[in-house]
Amino acid sequence: MLRKKNRIPLRKQPKRHRAHSTAAVNFPRLNVPKTAKKRRRRQKTQRIRLGLGFLKRFIFTSRWLSLGLLILTIFALVITVQESRFYLTYIPVEGAVTFLPEDIVSASGLAGRHVFAADPSIAAEEIAALPGIISATVSLRWPNQVYIQITEEAPVAIWLENGVAYGITSGGRLIPAGYPTTGLLHIIPETNPLPQVVTPVAEEEVITEEGTNIEEEGVIAEEKPITEEQTEEMNTEADGENLDQIAPNNEPDEQLATSLAFVPQEVLQGALLLRELRPAISELYFRPSNGLSYLDDRGWLVYLGTGTDMNQKLVLSDAIVQDLLARSIQPAYISVSNKSKPYYLAQ
Repeated sequence: MLRKKNRIPLRKQPKRHRAHSTAAVNFPRLNVPKTAKKRRRRQKTQRIRLGLGFLKRFIFTSRWLSLGLLILTIFALVITVQESRFYLTYIPVEGAVTFLPEDIVSASGLAGRHVFAADPSIAAEEIAALPGIISATVSLRWPNQVYIQITEEAPVAIWLENGVAYGITSGGRLIPAGYPTTGLLHIIPETNPLPQVVTPVAEEEVITEEGTNIEEEGVIAEEKPITEEQTEEMNTEADGENLDQIAPNNEPDEQLATSLAFVPQEVLQGALLLRELRPAISELYFRPSNGLSYLDDRGWLVYLGTGTDMNQKLVLSDAIVQDLLARSIQPAYISVSNKSKPYYLAQ
């Protein structure tokens, strides 16, 4: 009751009437800010972005990238190992003269090896370790190309022992011969015992039909056999002297299936000088006690020893032969190894 008494009466409002108008009203064009557009677009795609972000964080991590690179590397290695193009199957060799290319390739150890497992420096060292090889160069190119270039010691003669040929270098070293070298002098060591030698009669003078005194040249007209003990003693002393000088080298890389590892220089020089003086001689025989010898076409051996005085020894042996044939004596062998004491053995 009290509240109604204290209410203030409101002023009466006039009645409202609806206004009718036919004129169009132009409202101003509202431009939405770009930030608002971005905000609305971001709100609409928020769920999708959350899913993609989680997926990116799951896939593009450093661990997954490392795993992918590891798998790719393993796959590349497997393909490389299985691919036949990366294996060394064709290996050309240049500079081989006395060695067969197959022997050089076998020594290198590169045949059939994978290109990644091949070491050119080690292969070159293995080839250069062969006796008779001065230097070797191995070039390796991608994917499976390899070239071998070698420089050999050129043999000047052939050492033929037990049916096996070895090359003799200018320094007297014996090297394996890959195949027989034509045109070179052959030296064949004699292993049979010497026939019984005769003692020279140095005091007797011999006059030929032409009246030439050839005692100065040491021609012996008579043969006087010596005892077996003296013969054995002479051969033993001579063999001992020479074998001490030409004993084979016992180093592991020098051992060959021959009686010698090095040919003495006096033997090699004498053999080459003989070949120069008598080009028709294609084979020489060698015995430590008598040196070098050759088989005359008329059927006897001529022992010439060693050294560089082969010209004088040949002249001396020819004079002895002329004297013997003039007296109708057929020699079994003639020895001028010692120019001061030559001798012969008649048949």
